[in-house]
Amino acid sequence: MLVPLTREKFEQLIPLIASSSQYKYCCGKFSNLLQRVLISVVGLVVIVLIEVVFRLKFGLIIFVLGVFTGFFWLWYPVFLASIRNAKIRRYKYSGFFRGRILDWWITDSLIGKQETVNPQGELVIIENREKRINLEIGDNTGFSIEFQAPLRPAYKAITTGQVAEMLVMSNRPDLSEIEEFSDIYIPSRNLWVSDYPLVRQDFFNEISLRLRKKPQARSRRRRREED
Repeated sequence: MLVPLTREKFEQLIPLIASSSQYKYCCGKFSNLLQRVLISVVGLVVIVLIEVVFRLKFGLIIFVLGVFTGFFWLWYPVFLASIRNAKIRRYKYSGFFRGRILDWWITDSLIGKQETVNPQGELVIIENREKRINLEIGDNTGFSIEFQAPLRPAYKAITTGQVAEMLVMSNRPDLSEIEEFSDIYIPSRNLWVSDYPLVRQDFFNEISLRLRKKPQARSRRRRREED
């Protein structure tokens, strides 16, 4: 099932400014936070030194630049998430897709490499690998997509045949060519499968529930008419 969505609903689902879950994702690990704090501190020191050495008279500009630099650690995750959201919001049309999990499998993916030196003084390359879950989702029209996300313990509940829902994006009004899609929602388990939490889950759940109720309402109306 593919249901077109209005532009207003699409922009509610993909926020312009980072949501709390997106901010948390872009904050990264504690080491990433320390790096940003260090950048803020170094930036402030540089600004102070420049003002002292060159005796600049642009007090207001220096103050604004100092605040901007000092809070780099705080606003940078918002900036990262907003850029990612903007790339999705550029699509002109969107739709709500409901299909089923056709297949799933686990892969071991290379996410980075690190160079180090062993006790013998030899260069050693350490590969950072991550287990990821792969989902194939489709419907009875023949449409299918493959989705990949980091493996989580909660994903043990996933089985083939489960209903799966997502937001799809296109630049064609009839959605005949899907160019991008969101994280996956499995309503029977109230489970999200995602890497980056693209959609506002509260709004998405409202749409999901409303569309699930419509067939039930039509079925009850049909039974009353038959009686």
